[in-house]
Amino acid sequence: MAAKKLNIKDKYRLLTRDLDWEFSYEDRQQAFPYEEFEGIKITDWNKWEDPFRLTMDSYWKYQAEKEKKLYAIFDAFSQNNGHLNVVDPRYVNAVKIFLTGVSPLEYQAYQGFAHVGRQFGGVGARVACQMQSLDELRHVQTQIHAMSHYNKFFDGFQEFSHMHDRVWYLSVPRSFFCDARSAGPFEFMIAIGFSFEYVLTNLLFVPFMSGAAYNGDMATVTFGFSAQSDEARHMTLGLEVIKFLLEQHEDNVPIVQKWIDKWFWRGTRLLTIVAMMMDYMLPNKVMSWKEAWEVYFEEAGGALFKDLARYGIRMPKYAETIEKEKEHISHQAWWTFYTHGHAAGFHTWIPSDEELDWLSAQYPDTFDKYYRPMWELAKEQEAKGERFYTSGLPQLCQTCQIPMLFTEMDNPNQNSMRDFVYQGERYHFCSDGCCDIFKEEPEKYVQAWLPVHQIFQGNCGGPDVGDILKDYYHMNVGVDNMDIKGSPDEVRWNQWKGIA
Repeated sequence: MAAKKLNIKDKYRLLTRDLDWEFSYEDRQQAFPYEEFEGIKITDWNKWEDPFRLTMDSYWKYQAEKEKKLYAIFDAFSQNNGHLNVVDPRYVNAVKIFLTGVSPLEYQAYQGFAHVGRQFGGVGARVACQMQSLDELRHVQTQIHAMSHYNKFFDGFQEFSHMHDRVWYLSVPRSFFCDARSAGPFEFMIAIGFSFEYVLTNLLFVPFMSGAAYNGDMATVTFGFSAQSDEARHMTLGLEVIKFLLEQHEDNVPIVQKWIDKWFWRGTRLLTIVAMMMDYMLPNKVMSWKEAWEVYFEEAGGALFKDLARYGIRMPKYAETIEKEKEHISHQAWWTFYTHGHAAGFHTWIPSDEELDWLSAQYPDTFDKYYRPMWELAKEQEAKGERFYTSGLPQLCQTCQIPMLFTEMDNPNQNSMRDFVYQGERYHFCSDGCCDIFKEEPEKYVQAWLPVHQIFQGNCGGPDVGDILKDYYHMNVGVDNMDIKGSPDEVRWNQWKGIA
């Protein structure tokens, strides 16, 4: 008699529920030692549901089909000198930031989900995390392949992994994932699976992929599209995780709320670099950071938290502060990188008059009042041959590790700074949000590896900044960094385009 053909639901059950087993001679708590120490209570893992019910055979089939199409487009992009279709050499610097600051995070996500996929007692959650782990590994590989074409023609791509581990401003994304991966498995899932993948990922991928399309970078657009079906599953997993935890036991609610508050704030701090890219680094603009925040968080995120209100979950604690900061953070971040352009692994520039007018239109209440005068002064200094570079090293926030570049929202002319004394030592923070996060787990954040502190302690190479950039960061000083004007990237670009 022919065997009955199994439907997807039966195949998924065999892969998950029927593949699990009860422990007969070992303590279950010893098999899953991290499942209880965070205080989360799970009453029934069988209540876990994965809406996609994806099995391994179908997973490999789908991914293989996507790979064939993806790499065919990569090959065509390379054979047709696709980099010549990019509208302006300035745009490529946004790709440099993505490769050094974001792509390595995909690898950290791969490691993080592989780890927590072993720690959950529920086999459905374990399988979902293992599949997301594979997705994240695929993403970092496709991103590196997509951007490898630019490495043949532009500077600043060659040491992306080394730079991610060492360069001062890249400690911001790196510390974000180090914080998440050193947390417990449930907090990791709230941090990455929910807060970032579900609540904040649209603010990263949609503007970046749209910006790539608007600026002729079809390689980046292609890997973005190829990842979209994966991201849909990731967002679904993030939503499933939080609803599962909230439905399992009422004692989970305050723990989950605390994690949402923490990781919402840490995530939005990390997205400062995306805000800067959208407003300043795209020659052809898609939308402003302010617009993106209003669409993807205030509207979409607001609807999400209204839905979660029935579980007792409120809006993240610092949402009102971020609503005010949307007017300021991109301008403050780009000004900081402009004045530290000699120490960054990408080129900086003064916005053109047309771009200043665009920013004025997008930020009518703040830009002309606070930021346009700064750029007008910078243009005057550059015209006189007195282009300004900051000679000192900035103070860093102990929690998010961003330089103290943010201002008080009620007084944008005043730098924002908080401090807190722990065990006789004073620590400094960029905001109430970062200070509150530190106070919850001071024993964790006192261990932060702060680049500026390490430089002053002599742990990052020689005493001269040039030695640190060259020997410790592996930057080609004056080639990978400084202004775009007159750089090798611009010179080669002009040669390709036949511009005198």
